[in-house]
Amino acid sequence: MAGFDVTQFRSHFPALAEGAVHFDGPGGSQVPRPVVSAVADTLCSAIANRGRNTAAERRADAIVLDARRAAADLVGGAADGIVFGRSMTQLTYDLARTLAKNWGPGDEVVVTTLDHDANIRPWVQAAEARGATVRWADLDPTSGELDAAAVTGLLSERTRVVAVTAASNLLGSRPDVPAITAAAREMGALSYVDGVHLTPHALVDVDALGADFYACSPYKFFGPHLGFVAARPELLETLGPDKLAPSTNAVPERFELGTLPYELLAGTTAAIDFVAGVAPDAESRRAALATAFDAVARHEDALMASLEDGLAATRRVTLHGSRARRRTPTVLFSVDGLAPADVYARLAERGVNAPAGTFYALECSRRLGLGDAGAVRAGIAPYTTESEVQRLVTAVEDIAAAG
Repeated sequence: MAGFDVTQFRSHFPALAEGAVHFDGPGGSQVPRPVVSAVADTLCSAIANRGRNTAAERRADAIVLDARRAAADLVGGAADGIVFGRSMTQLTYDLARTLAKNWGPGDEVVVTTLDHDANIRPWVQAAEARGATVRWADLDPTSGELDAAAVTGLLSERTRVVAVTAASNLLGSRPDVPAITAAAREMGALSYVDGVHLTPHALVDVDALGADFYACSPYKFFGPHLGFVAARPELLETLGPDKLAPSTNAVPERFELGTLPYELLAGTTAAIDFVAGVAPDAESRRAALATAFDAVARHEDALMASLEDGLAATRRVTLHGSRARRRTPTVLFSVDGLAPADVYARLAERGVNAPAGTFYALECSRRLGLGDAGAVRAGIAPYTTESEVQRLVTAVEDIAAAG
């Protein structure tokens, strides 16, 4: 395919016409028209609980099955192993409670200081409730990286779950997940991988990652607000979540509490198809996604390099984490002498949306020495342009100079 056409890509996003520049994608992307239409069309159509008798029932059933297939294509999983939920956080809490039913004193869970709290606190609290032990793998605060050995060195035959991020939502750092999950598997432990921040930027293959559970959020890749977890159907068959007595015991439905939000599932399918549409001539949706993510990665990486060059040359600006680390196009920075929240507010006044905080990566922020205030985070998205990068750099230069 030809090079990535950012102008054509941007034309599908009504929100961009408002004029602000969006470096806030790590917290949730803007939404293209096809996704908006899919949600609205579903809400405007006759819909019912899933079934085979009426057109409304069949429509609901088709929406769910289509969304499972699309999500499976996105992450390289099995359609009948896709579990939808309100959010990644909710799903992680649900699965942590389910897995913890068989834990007790002497069992161990491994979490990391690189992770978002949604992949820490559910495991910590589930372990505490069952008398199990929590072991912490620590990131290197200078490089911003999590060495695989920091995790694998904590594993033993007592380890039940290893929870690790595929990419830090604060720093973008990408640990060696396959090495971590392989070591967990050797010890008989399960791996739960938070893919929320990785999925918008790279083609995911859950089998290659070795993830027993892979969680992500469609609203980070142009979709609506919900989450899903991909797992092997045969693994899900071994688990017994708390559920209502009349509800089905089928997999994956037994993990989905209540009626699914059909309009959001339709939007999720549309979001995945939208990304695949970057490579319209591919032989399959999965192949299209592979080509699309390759093109997007080249675009985003070039912009990240430009952004870091500009910020690194700006007086009083500190970039956090080594530039050599493997990561998503995410830049975390501080302006010496200014509170991150003040920098954020001043950027917002200039129409530049680059928020500040810990972004729920509280342990990571504290380990970096940034405390609970965190830092300013600028995330590159496929719709980001070079002129927008320069607009951010210029705004930071002006703010730093003004003091």
